Amino acid sequence: FNLLTACTTPTQWKKIVAAPFGLHEFTLGLIERERALAKKGRPAHIVAKMNSLVDADVIRALYAAAHAGVKIDLIVRGICCLRPGIPGVSENIRVISVVDRFLEHSRIYHFHADGQCLVYASSADWMPRNFHRRIEVMFPIERDDLKKRVIDDVLLAAFKDDRKASELLPSGEYKRLSGGKTRSQAAAKNSFTRSAVSEQKKVDRSEELLLHARRRR
Repeated sequence: FNLLTACTTPTQWKKIVAAPFGLHEFTLGLIERERALAKKGRPAHIVAKMNSLVDADVIRALYAAAHAGVKIDLIVRGICCLRPGIPGVSENIRVISVVDRFLEHSRIYHFHADGQCLVYASSADWMPRNFHRRIEVMFPIERDDLKKRVIDDVLLAAFKDDRKASELLPSGEYKRLSGGKTRSQAAAKNSFTRSAVSEQKKVDRSEELLLHARRRR
């Protein structure tokens, strides 16, 4: 609160990264690490989901990473100033946009990180206004089971969408991926619903056993 309302010096956080207090630099550092790994011949991969990709520094960093051999998969619902599939520049980059019934606002960033599998959720798109002119937060998802759910049910699911997704071409035009049966939003919603129902059944069962134990007393 003091940081937002007074002239105080930004503090350092143990887990979160905040804008405009270093999120831009941190993001560029994550991309650069993947580029350096690819240059050494190590596996390198970036998967990112956001509403808009506009920041010029990030785009240049992604181009450099792709040129070094990093595989980059982007889910950008709205504005994307990056051009994928350009020979010698961005042939390792794929960009899709998914526009379906629900307005999505999740920003998720996944970096291979030499096998560490870093996954972050954030309020920030990769835009100058988010990096430099707003209070934004990015935080790591650390539990392995939650990482897997985010990667499988949100990120990877989007690239299986062949009904509501469009792929960005090198020309800047979008090609609609249609004719299939897979809607990533519906798949994610169903997966989350099944998980919630399963967890609620566990809670109900625990409460039932606890009530039974109390009655026996």
